[in-house]
Amino acid sequence: MECECLCSERSHAHAILFSILTGDVEETDPSYPASGHCHCDTRRTVRLRSRGTCLAAASVLVKTVRFVASLPAFQQLPAEDQLALLHHCWPPLFILGLAQEHVSFEVEHEPMTSMLKKILLNGEHECEKNREQPTLSGVQNLKSCLRKLWSLDLSPKEYAYLKGTLIFNPDVPGLQVAPFVDGLQREAQCALREVLFLLHKGDGGSFGRVLLAVSSLQSVTPDLITELFFRPIIGSAHLVHLITDMLFTR
Repeated sequence: MECECLCSERSHAHAILFSILTGDVEETDPSYPASGHCHCDTRRTVRLRSRGTCLAAASVLVKTVRFVASLPAFQQLPAEDQLALLHHCWPPLFILGLAQEHVSFEVEHEPMTSMLKKILLNGEHECEKNREQPTLSGVQNLKSCLRKLWSLDLSPKEYAYLKGTLIFNPDVPGLQVAPFVDGLQREAQCALREVLFLLHKGDGGSFGRVLLAVSSLQSVTPDLITELFFRPIIGSAHLVHLITDMLFTR
């Protein structure tokens, strides 16, 4: 059974009252655990170091939705199916956009909220509890996915066909024309395979490596993306509602 780590408790035992009231907790480099055996830091909440990264992410999201909305085959689908596909598939599409735009970012530990502040702002913190907060572990997983994509050195055309294989997902629940979407996904997969064969002659495993890298994107949750990249700029707004507005504003 995993033992509860007491390193944080020991390190602040000398000033526990001051720490509770002020939240004045010493920050460490969030890139690595504090010691070789303690992994508490990987579970701590983190935030982006630069607000500029939020703006870069917003630009990627806008480009992603515009790309999807501009696809002739996507435009042929019923509006309800368009909405269902985008709501379900936007997180991996967004990550592909980050990789294609080579967006890199750094994080830092989120300052611990003092007990006094938690009492005074109880209502706001109740809302935060209902949302998955980004942790160092989650960010490390996201960065691992990006590194896998970057290692493939994909061209814009490859990224385009790859996005097609993701957005046309016949397994999304409630689709009115699932068989048609299935056919579109097969076409996108064939096109991706062909362009990979042309650009990577003699490398028969390129298609499999691309699909393997894309499968890892499913491990990154929509909440982590929303809270890390967009919560600082959209506040309490619902990102899915904003994505819907972007989709139908053409």
